[in-house]
Amino acid sequence: MGPPANSQAQPHAALGVERALGCHLLLMACSVLMAIMQLDTQCTRHAALGCKLRRCRRQSFIKLTGTKRRLSMKAIRTYTLLVATVPLIVSMNITASEKTIPVTAENFSHAETARNYRNWAKQGANEVFVKMPGLPPRGKAAATVQMNDDTLYGSAIVEAVDGDVTFSIPETDNYLAVQVVTERGHGQHYVVEDGQYSLPVESQYAFLIYRSGTENGIAFAKASLDKVDVTDFNFATSYQVQPYDYDEVEKWVKQYTQEVNSMDNFTYTFPRTSKDVTDLHQWNLENAAGWGGASPEAFVGNKYANSPKMKADTCYTSTFDDPENKFFTSITAYDNDKYLMEDVRNINSHTWDKNSDGTITVSFNCGELAKNNIDTQGNDFTFTSRHYGVNPKVMSSAEDPIISSVEAQ
Repeated sequence: MGPPANSQAQPHAALGVERALGCHLLLMACSVLMAIMQLDTQCTRHAALGCKLRRCRRQSFIKLTGTKRRLSMKAIRTYTLLVATVPLIVSMNITASEKTIPVTAENFSHAETARNYRNWAKQGANEVFVKMPGLPPRGKAAATVQMNDDTLYGSAIVEAVDGDVTFSIPETDNYLAVQVVTERGHGQHYVVEDGQYSLPVESQYAFLIYRSGTENGIAFAKASLDKVDVTDFNFATSYQVQPYDYDEVEKWVKQYTQEVNSMDNFTYTFPRTSKDVTDLHQWNLENAAGWGGASPEAFVGNKYANSPKMKADTCYTSTFDDPENKFFTSITAYDNDKYLMEDVRNINSHTWDKNSDGTITVSFNCGELAKNNIDTQGNDFTFTSRHYGVNPKVMSSAEDPIISSVEAQ
C-alpha cells in the first residue's frame, strides 16, 4: 500500500519553495555582508595611510546602501549585525526542514513506534516509571491504540547498556507480565515469571510495558505495579523524539487501520525482531492497528485477532468453547480508530457467565438481559479477542474461535 493521497508530494513541494526562498535570501545577505567586509578592509588600509577610519566607514556604508541619511556608527554596526545574522537563521531553517524524516512503507514501523515513544515521553516515561492510576483513558486521550481494561499499565523508556536492558518482576498474586518493545515496534521479549532479567535488544532504546491484571480489582493491580523495583531501570534520559512529521504518521495509521477494519478476520503475528518480518505490509498493518501487542507463544505470550467492522443497530452473538488459555481470555470493543469507548464494558474469562453446557456466549448490543452483553452505546465498532498465555490449539488455528463464531441475530 502506498501513502495516503498527496501525502508526500505536497510537503516536498512546499519544502522546495521554502528552500528556494531561503537560498535566495541567504545569497542576498551574504552578498551584502561581503560588500561591507570589503569596504571595511579598504577603510582599514586607508586608516593606515592616515585617513579617518570612522568617516571612511560612514561614507562607504552610504555608498553601499544608497541612503542619504546621516547615520551614527552605532546604527551602521546594528545594520551590519542584522545582515550577518540572516545567513545563520536561514541556514538553520533549511537544515531543520531537511531533517524531517519522510514516512515510507519501509520505515513506518519505526515512525509509529517513535510516535508512541513520544506520547509516553510526554508523560515522563524516559525519566520515571509511569503507572496508570486506573483504567485506560477513552478515545484518543489514550497514549496508545487498543489499550484494554484487563490490565493496568506501567511504562518506562530505557537505554540499553552493552546491548542489554534490565528489569525485574516482583512476586504478586495477580497476572503481571513485562514486554520489551524495540524502536522498530517489535516485542522482542515477553516474560511472565517473577525474577531479575537482563535481556538483549536490537535497538539503543526500548520500551518496557508492565501489564498488571485487574482480576483482583484495580487497587490490587496498582499495588502490584508499586512493587516494581525501578532502580533496575536505566532510564533513557537522553532520548530525543524522532523528527517525523507526526501528522503524516497519523495519516498512514488511519489508512492502514481502515484496511484492517475491512477484513473478516485479522490475526496479529507480531514478529519478535526485524529479521523475523516476512511480510512488510502485514507488519505495518499490525503496528497501525495494534502497536505494542505481544507475540503468540504457547502458555507465555498472547494471541490477538480483530473482528470486521460491526453495526451498532444489530444484535450479534458468538458462542464458543472455552479456549482454556493459561492466564485468561478477553473480548474488548473499540471505535473505528481502535480506541476504547466511553461506558462500554469488556468481557473476560474472570467475569463471563458460562452456559449450562460449558460453552460461552458473548453478545453485542442485544439488550441488558442478553448473556455477557457488550453495549457499544450506539457506536459502530470492531472487537479484539485476546488469548493471554495462549493455548497451543488456539495458537495453531487459522481462525479465531470467538470471531469465527459471530452471528447477526
